[in-house]
Amino acid sequence: MSDFTMPSLGADMDEGTLLEWLVKPGDAVRKGDILAVVDTSKAAVEVESFADGVVDRLVVEPGTRVPVGAVLATLGEPETAAAGEPVPVPAPAEAPAPAAPAEAPVATPGERPAGHPARREPAHRRVPPGLRVSSPSVRREAERLGLDLATITGTGRGGAITRADVSRAAAHPEPAPRRVTPYARALADQLGVDLQRVPTTGRGPVRAADVRAAAAAAPSEPAPAAEPAPGAERVPAAAGEDRRAAMRHQIATVMARSKREIPHYYLTATVDLGRAVAWMRERNRDLPVAERLVPAALLLKATALAAARVPELNGFWVDDAFRPGAGVHVGVAVSLRGGGLVAPALHDADRLDVVALMAGMRDLVTRARAGRLHRAELSDPTLTVTNLGDQGVESVHGVIYPPQVALVGFGRVAERPWAIDGLLGVRPLTVATLAADHRATDGFTGGRFLATVDDLLQHPEDL
Repeated sequence: MSDFTMPSLGADMDEGTLLEWLVKPGDAVRKGDILAVVDTSKAAVEVESFADGVVDRLVVEPGTRVPVGAVLATLGEPETAAAGEPVPVPAPAEAPAPAAPAEAPVATPGERPAGHPARREPAHRRVPPGLRVSSPSVRREAERLGLDLATITGTGRGGAITRADVSRAAAHPEPAPRRVTPYARALADQLGVDLQRVPTTGRGPVRAADVRAAAAAAPSEPAPAAEPAPGAERVPAAAGEDRRAAMRHQIATVMARSKREIPHYYLTATVDLGRAVAWMRERNRDLPVAERLVPAALLLKATALAAARVPELNGFWVDDAFRPGAGVHVGVAVSLRGGGLVAPALHDADRLDVVALMAGMRDLVTRARAGRLHRAELSDPTLTVTNLGDQGVESVHGVIYPPQVALVGFGRVAERPWAIDGLLGVRPLTVATLAADHRATDGFTGGRFLATVDDLLQHPEDL
């Protein structure tokens, strides 16, 4: 038995609100499966399991605020799970099971012969959390037919997907019922949102955040009729205000702490992006429109590589000492619609090629604005990058996010006069600024870092 607890998603987080469960008691889960969505006041974050097991009990109800470390649910041992798993149901609609031999062609090495309670293949393998499948052979049948189990409605015991459900889905490839979390369904009822019209961000079921977004984006139709229950609050507006206020308060607390505790020093360097921009345009000719690069991707990659080469700026100041980060996980500052800011991590950014980094950056921004971040993305950044160039800002003198020890800012890319080898020309330039913690490094190290960023951008083919 193990506990699934409220995680700490940053130095500034003392408590969080459980928004919704994505699993229910009896569900088999694997390490890394998303179990719940937690509101940190900065963003709604998907929290994954740290262990394999079976959901034994959900301790906290959605909407409850609890401190970091509080038990949210308990997980049973995986072995116990197997015993409690939905047993193959003699589904009425299922083809008459012609005993063991008939199943033989389908059977594979992991399948349990009838009546033999020995080893059984983990039925949850490759099955999205929250779904039940009546037997491994059903899962294999769905795979054989190319069907996504997440789009099939189960009619077996406890909502388990049976072979008949799979056959029906294969025969009628019409619009399959959408997967919706219980809380999202209740919220949709409350807000009068049609779940079939709710767009989702990313994979997985429709969640409360999707419903709220759909409700907020709904055209200002003359609010149809009187709503049911008098107590049914129109949450979106008030909740949005509360959320913005909470986020503002949290940012104020952390930034004040940073300025109070961290002796910042600032360095700036003007970087010629002529080669980098030319290389990017050439590279974009071979890329689909949706994958084309922007200068911000090159700046981010150069920063990540520089952090790997000057590791004194990639890590944390904890207990009066510097602790290097385990990897270069660059926090990308993302402004949120409606106000506020988050800086989720792009993990191992120094190891990604520029195209993959660009895709990761787009995905991160999209999910941050949709409230679909993962726990590790908020808790892992080792260095933050902010880019306000699209706002016309010349340079950014940022405030370090503790316990990190550095923040890198980039201003807009503008064409300006620039002398090279005594010849004056017009080049695309940007101003890179480093804000660093003087307890961890000195200006010499900071200068080396900015020089490395500059040098890398003069050789974009090596990024």
